[in-house]
Amino acid sequence: MKLVIIGGNGGTGALLAKLAREANHEVTVVSRSAAHAADEQITHIQADASDPLLAAQAIAGADAVAITVGGSKGKQNARTSVTRSVVHAIEQNGPKRLLIQSSLGAGNSGTQLPGVIGFVSKVLLAKPLADDTEQEKLVENSALDWSIVRPTGLNNKPALGKWTALQVGESGRLGGTITRHDLAAFMLQTLENEQSIHKAYGISN
Repeated sequence: MKLVIIGGNGGTGALLAKLAREANHEVTVVSRSAAHAADEQITHIQADASDPLLAAQAIAGADAVAITVGGSKGKQNARTSVTRSVVHAIEQNGPKRLLIQSSLGAGNSGTQLPGVIGFVSKVLLAKPLADDTEQEKLVENSALDWSIVRPTGLNNKPALGKWTALQVGESGRLGGTITRHDLAAFMLQTLENEQSIHKAYGISN
């Protein structure tokens, strides 16, 4: 598929881009900052996707879009701003398939937060989680074929090649962390799986 990753210049987005290319997908990365290194197999576009016109240009011709943006220093509700712009662009002319990286604790997933992490997250991460929640609402209220992935705490350890992914209400328990490598692998699987449409997953190692 032709995949556009919004915010894929670093972190999980960059890993998702790499895995998608290795799976022979055509990948375009859209980021406000220039690419860290040239990659002839991945197209890089430097643009602010919160601009509706730039977002529409970036996703033109895509089969699927993934939003992996994080918080932006000095900019409130960065995730919501980008997601609103991208959802509007997709609804006008783009593909219906959309995946967003949110955070565990956003939306209705507070009950999935493990132990003391739940209390700490609600207190210290109140503003980022509010941004994620608003982002999720925009996606869920759209007419798109969306999926939401809500990781626990992220780390840069080597991939374990396994994880636990649960919808709210499913039996099982999530842990406190997940490697970015494993998160990216799950996100690619989610994009490729039609059974994940209109589902939100909490995920941890």
